[in-house]
Amino acid sequence: MDIRQLARGTVEWDRLERVFRTLAERYDRTVVRVEFLEADNWLSTPCVVDDEWFVKIVTRQNALVHALLTTGRNVGAITSGTGGFFDRFETPLGMVEHEYEATKRMREIGLNAPRPIEAFEVNGLGVLVLEYLPEFETLEELPDEVVRELAPELFEMLATLHEHGLAHGDLRAENILRCRGELYFIDATRVLEDRVAETTAYDLASAMAVLEPRIGARETVDAAAEYYGSSDLLSAREFLEFVRFRPDHEFDTTKLRSEIEKVADLDRG
Repeated sequence: MDIRQLARGTVEWDRLERVFRTLAERYDRTVVRVEFLEADNWLSTPCVVDDEWFVKIVTRQNALVHALLTTGRNVGAITSGTGGFFDRFETPLGMVEHEYEATKRMREIGLNAPRPIEAFEVNGLGVLVLEYLPEFETLEELPDEVVRELAPELFEMLATLHEHGLAHGDLRAENILRCRGELYFIDATRVLEDRVAETTAYDLASAMAVLEPRIGARETVDAAAEYYGSSDLLSAREFLEFVRFRPDHEFDTTKLRSEIEKVADLDRG
C-alpha cells in the first residue's frame, strides 16, 4: 500500500453510506450516485456526487495526519529563519469548515474557486460540499507552453489574495486548476492571520517552485516581478530551501535565487 493511502486510511462503508444518505436527505434526493476519485491526497476521501458536487470526507485520522504535517512544516519554517506560521485543526469538522470559509473568501475577492455549498458533520466525519468542476486540468497536466501563458495570471491571482491579507499556504501544481480556460485555486490550508509577511513570502516561493521546472527560472521571476516588488522576491528567496525539501516540489533553487538577485540588483541600480 502507498504510504499516502496508509496515512489517509479508509472509512468504513457503513459510515460512508450514512454520509451519502445525509446528502440525499439534505438535497431532497431519493438516492445519490457516487464516484470515488483516485487522488494523491493524505487528508480526505474525495468523491463526486451526482456529477454536481465535489465532496470531501474527513476522518479523525486525516485531522491527525494534518496536525503531524503542520508540525513538520513549522519546523521547516523555523529553519528558514522565522517562526512557524501554519495552524492545525483539532477536529474533522474544523478542517472542512476552514476550507469552506477559505474558498468562500477567495470567491468574495474575485478569485476563481469552486463554489462552496456547505460543511457539516456526520457521525464524527467532516463533510465538505463544493461545486464540481467538470473537465478540469491541474497545472501539472498542462503543456509547458500553456503554463508559460498562464504564469502572469497565476501571480496576479496570488497577489490579489495577498492584497486582501489572505494566504493559500499549500500552493502546488495539484492545487491550481484550469477549467473553462481560467485558473482556479483549491485546497487552501490554515495559516496564522498575524503572519502576513511570512505567509506571503512562502506562497510566492511555492509558486515560483511550481513554475521554474516548466518555464525556467528567468521567465518565472520575470512573471512574478510584474506583481511583486524586489523586497517581496527577496523575502520569498529565504523560503526556497524550505519549499525544496517538501516532497511535492522539485526545482532548481540555485537558478531561482540567482534570477531573484538579478531583479533586486536592477531595482537598486
